[in-house]
Amino acid sequence: MNPRPFPTNKGLPAPSTPPRPEIPLPGRARATGSALAIKEALTMSKNPSNRFAPKAATRKRPRGNRTPSPRAPRQDPPKTSPPRRVAGRWVVAALAAIGLAYGGWLGWHARQAEAGFEALVAQGAAALGRVEIGADAGRAHSSLGQDLRYVSSPPTSGTHWPDWVDAGFYTAPQPEEKLVHSLEHGNVVVYYDRPGEGALQALQGWAARFRGAWDGLVVTPVAGLGPGVILTAWNKTLRLERWDPSAAAAFVDTYRGRGPENPVR
Repeated sequence: MNPRPFPTNKGLPAPSTPPRPEIPLPGRARATGSALAIKEALTMSKNPSNRFAPKAATRKRPRGNRTPSPRAPRQDPPKTSPPRRVAGRWVVAALAAIGLAYGGWLGWHARQAEAGFEALVAQGAAALGRVEIGADAGRAHSSLGQDLRYVSSPPTSGTHWPDWVDAGFYTAPQPEEKLVHSLEHGNVVVYYDRPGEGALQALQGWAARFRGAWDGLVVTPVAGLGPGVILTAWNKTLRLERWDPSAAAAFVDTYRGRGPENPVR
């Protein structure tokens, strides 16, 4: 008995292998065909959730020998000093207080000096009986610098220069021709030599107080008087062998501002 032949596939067509499903590739992979693009497409196809995940930012390296641009230096905010308004106000207030105090002291000092002078005037009223009254020698004006002669010494009237001596205390002798013009204006002229420190201080104070153009006090030195003092007004003279503040104050107060040109008192 012949054995039954074992069936074979000989003569039959080979079984066909089912085609592998084609993975859709994005347009970039299809266009470029690069391995990197295909790899990215396969990864995306296996895990679709990563399709829309943002790519990690990569830092680009500088090309060639390009050096990074230098950074601008850091600028700190400007320092602000604390407000000084409060300190400034205190300074202004302190200066104002000092000014008020100084002004008050000056006012008090002036009142004290005035009171002291008025007291001297009252005490020296009797000395006015010794005042010499001279003859009026006129009020004519000469040319400036012309040499003039007077009948009395010191002169109390007469022709004089067109210039005069302003009120004040002088340490150098002044021309008689200008002093007579000061008498005409109404000033009192006091002559001194070496009357003592107390007399000089009093005369300086009076000259600083009475500085009017028509009722001022001119104090000027003259040699030869020694401790004596001579006070003159227009046609009036008071001679003191020694300094007498009450007699001098009475004379100044009585004849100051009563010159023939412009009497103001």
